[in-house]
Amino acid sequence: ATNIQAGAKYGYTLLWVVLLANLIAMLFQALSAKLGIVTSRNLAEMCREQFPRSVVWPMWAVSEVAAMATDLAEFLGGAIGLALLFHMPLLAGMVVTAIVTYLILVSERAGFRPIELIIGGLVGVIALSYLIEMFIVPVSWGEAALHTVLPQIPDGAALTISVGIIGATVMPHAVYLHSGLTKARAPARDDTERRQLLRFSNREVIAALAVAGLVNMAMLMMASGAFHAGHPEVAEIETAYHTLTPLLGIGAAGVFLLSLIASGISSSAVGTMAGQMIMQGFVGFRIPIWFRRLVTMIPAFIVVGMGANATSALVISQVVLSIALPVPMIAVVLFTRRRDIMGSYANSRLTTAAAVLGTVIVLVLNAVLLAQIFGVPIPGLSAS
Repeated sequence: ATNIQAGAKYGYTLLWVVLLANLIAMLFQALSAKLGIVTSRNLAEMCREQFPRSVVWPMWAVSEVAAMATDLAEFLGGAIGLALLFHMPLLAGMVVTAIVTYLILVSERAGFRPIELIIGGLVGVIALSYLIEMFIVPVSWGEAALHTVLPQIPDGAALTISVGIIGATVMPHAVYLHSGLTKARAPARDDTERRQLLRFSNREVIAALAVAGLVNMAMLMMASGAFHAGHPEVAEIETAYHTLTPLLGIGAAGVFLLSLIASGISSSAVGTMAGQMIMQGFVGFRIPIWFRRLVTMIPAFIVVGMGANATSALVISQVVLSIALPVPMIAVVLFTRRRDIMGSYANSRLTTAAAVLGTVIVLVLNAVLLAQIFGVPIPGLSAS
């Protein structure tokens, strides 16, 4: 949703935001994984152990809101795709998405590998879909390359979308989740295995997020190539689908929906797993997956039941993620720089400086957005 709005309204202008968000995500996913591998605890558990209760409870509340915002977006995305592809009501699409997601989560009982392969396969479908779109949509590669490295925010609406892109890319729930997944997949028995795991983990993070970043860039470029010149008003997923058909043919529109469904289902499963880990880590008790799934689905049903615009809800939910993002980011920086926690694996000064810079960038963008929302004039930034 954020990529479609960015590409349709601003062309390639916000491609640099996708690149920046991806670099920040790479760094913090790697640090989160390192925390889990070295300490054998996930980030939420470390927060509960190291911080006073007066800090832990607000952190948990903010993280739960972020987990719900994540699930709202991913759940709605899959439901919109199913509803458009099979011409069913949106509520019916939501029910189907819920059932499929639950079945994926149940597969975790057979070990981590099956769910990893299922989600990896769905992400592969998304990547292949946008590779196909790149051969269908006219792309100005020179202009795209320029705006990938040229920071520019044209107006207030572009700032909102930029913050949404960062929230949708770095994702607070993913920072929490990665610290727990690395621990669960292959616990290190000694220092040699720990170092080997860290090397594998860093390579995996770079490879996975490089693919994710390229897919996100492809989404924005597709929206720019297809809509920016003649249909800059396209701001909704449904409109994008209906407009793609006459512009580029039913094949392009179908591939777009297939990627949307795969994205919604895979991300919804990951979001539920993250929410489970956050709750278990912060408050120390586990709830059944079906109950967790039910709780995180309720906001999406409320949004649809109230007749709210689904795409607007998606973008707003990603802005909420960005507002909540500094909480786990600051915690990761604090823990991974401490020698009493990490020992010889503590961050170097350069790594800490890069992590602090990434956190400050997110905080500053959030602060400017909040100032704009409350009517504070921002020099050089129009409100349109």
